[in-house]
Formats: sequence, C-alpha cells, structure tokens
Amino acid sequence: MLIIHGNLKTMEGKDYADGFIRIADGKIAAIGDMGECPQDLFKKGSEEKILNAKGNLVLPGIIEAHCHMGITEEKKGMEGDDCNENVNPITPYLRAIDAINPMDAAFNDALQAGITSAMIGPGSANVVGGQFAFVKTHGRCIDHMIVKAPAAMKVAFGENPKVNYSGQGTSPSTRMAIAAMLREELSKAAAYRNKKEQDPDMDTDFRYECWLPVLYGEIPLKAHAHRADDILTAVRIAKEFGLRMTLDHCSEGHLIMEELQEAGFPAIVGPDMASRNKIEVQNMAFKTAGLLAGHGILTAVTTDHPVSKIQFLPICAGLAVKAGMSPEEGMRSITINAAKICGVDDRVGSLSPGKDADIAVFSGNPMEVFTKTRYTLIDGEIVYSSEKSDTSF
Repeated sequence: MLIIHGNLKTMEGKDYADGFIRIADGKIAAIGDMGECPQDLFKKGSEEKILNAKGNLVLPGIIEAHCHMGITEEKKGMEGDDCNENVNPITPYLRAIDAINPMDAAFNDALQAGITSAMIGPGSANVVGGQFAFVKTHGRCIDHMIVKAPAAMKVAFGENPKVNYSGQGTSPSTRMAIAAMLREELSKAAAYRNKKEQDPDMDTDFRYECWLPVLYGEIPLKAHAHRADDILTAVRIAKEFGLRMTLDHCSEGHLIMEELQEAGFPAIVGPDMASRNKIEVQNMAFKTAGLLAGHGILTAVTTDHPVSKIQFLPICAGLAVKAGMSPEEGMRSITINAAKICGVDDRVGSLSPGKDADIAVFSGNPMEVFTKTRYTLIDGEIVYSSEKSDTSF
C-alpha cells in the first residue's frame, strides 16, 4: 500500500506536510516528502494500493499504555470479569493472555479511535497481580495479536489491596503489610534466580520462574500507585532490588516531582476522566501529566479502561494539553512515549522505516473532540474505515 499526500507527524523529529508512506509486508518500507516518492509506483500495472490522505493528519497508531480491555469485558458482569483473582494476594504466575477476550466490544471502539495497540493485564486487588501483555487491537486469536508477553509484572500499593483483604482476616490490611509481602516475594524470587544460576538443571518452580524476566531487567514492575506515599514506597522497593518500574496512575505525582525526577522511573498518568471515587485519588487532575513531563519524566496518558472508555484516550491527552501539557508532548504521550514505557518502541509508536505499519489517519488533531478517524491500519492492513462503501482498495 502507498499512503500519499498526508500531513505526516512521525514522532521521530521530522514531519512532512505533504508526505507519503510506502508499506510492504506489514512494515513501513519508506517515508518522506511527496517529491521523493518513486513515480514508478503510480504507473499502470503497479500493484500498489493507493490511499490518498490529502487534507488529513497521519500518525503512528495510538497506544494505550495501561488498561483492562477484554479482561474486564463490557456488558457481561461477573461472567466477563477476569481482572482480579481476589482470594490470594500474591499471584505473579497469572497471565493476561489467558483471559483477554478479543471479542470484547472495546476492541472495536479502540480501532474506531485509531488505537492500534494496548498494554493489557490484571487489576490492582492483589499485591502482585500477574503478567501484562502488549497486544494489537485487531484480531480474533490473542496469540496472533501479541507483540510482547509477558510485558510487565503488575504490583499494587495502597487502597485497593487494603480494601480487598481487610475483611478476609488475612494480610494485607495495612500499607506496611503490602510492602512487606512484596519484599518477601522478591527476596524468594531472587533466591530462586541465584540457585538456578548455580544449577541450571534444577527443577522449574512455576511460582518463581515468572519473576526471572523482572529480575533480569527484561520487563518492568507495573506499579499501581496513586498517593504520593505509595508512589515513593514503590520507588523505594524498586531501588532496593534494582528493578525497572513504571508508575501507573501516579495521581499525586505532581506533589513529589523532584523526587520522581531523581528516581528516573516513567509515569503512566490517569484515568483523570474518571470520578474521584476513592480517597487515594482526591488529588488527581489533568495537570499532572504535563507537570511531570515538564520535569523531564517520560510520561504517557491512560484511560485505565474500563474505568474510563478506551476510545476517549486521545481526548484525555487533549485535556492534559488543556491543563498545561504541550501539544507535542500530548501527542507523544499516546504514541512514542507510551511505546517506550511499554518497551515496544522498536516496533510501534512512530512512523519510521522498519517499524510495524500501524497507522491512523484523522480528519484533524485526534486530541480535539470533533476530529474523525478516517482509517486505522494495523500491520499494513486497513482494519477500520469511516467510508463503509469505499471500494478503492
């Protein structure tokens, strides 16, 4: 396929007001100004499918960096809710890919919003919730949609684990217990790693084998933390064990910006469109993302779907811009920044030769409410078109 005459925002530092993208084998093969587009591609007999994007904004596919789409299904109640294993506070061996249902209506909503990939995983009821996966948003078989799995290990601090276990007569019922249980689990996992390094032929322990990618720095902890003290506890533990980490939600991050700047962990901010229905989110605001980004902290914006709807992700970024984030940083917060934080920027997040041809074509800036998604492409295939009767492809 050949996309022509688009206003290309590449997220690579160079844009094209009248540009082209050539796609081959699901990847971006070439990109540049229309004056550089090979003319033989337009000759009679050429097999190139032409998508004329004149008057439209062409972006890398939008990325949701933290959500529960397909694992908390819409309109299905308990039968479709597989987000939290509420009976055991330490469940690192759970895998999101075993519960994500691509038939969830939210996947179609994502495609209509130009969202081409998402980080999906367990909720925050447990101290350790399990393994997230980074997936494309189009398909019927989750195994064919995976970009990276496992992609992160979910851990949670503060109100959610406390509330879930406080009435069960078991730990954790305090923030101290949450931190202690996580430290104990990480210590046991580190001991398992050390033993396995000394004896590679030892029997595999399913409980701790899943921690090895975390301990070797291949994937991060994905830390649910809203309140400032919970955020700093997460930082403290990650530093103790020398782990990578993303700070998910980070609702009071703007109150401790210097500390977070020094810590060096990225933040995934939101869902600021949701109500302040818990004590720990009383200070959440759209200004947080812009303030963190302004302090040099790599920042993405999230809907935390279904807490707020995934299709409103671009609007959430727009509201962050309205609250002070720069328009460029707002766009980066749902494209390349999200890709970097999720550890998949080698494949998605920007328009660059060699990357997956995940592309969204908009009538204007997607952070503005009246903008329409014209086309969504994943791996070079049109998976959503606003022109239902279009037969030019």
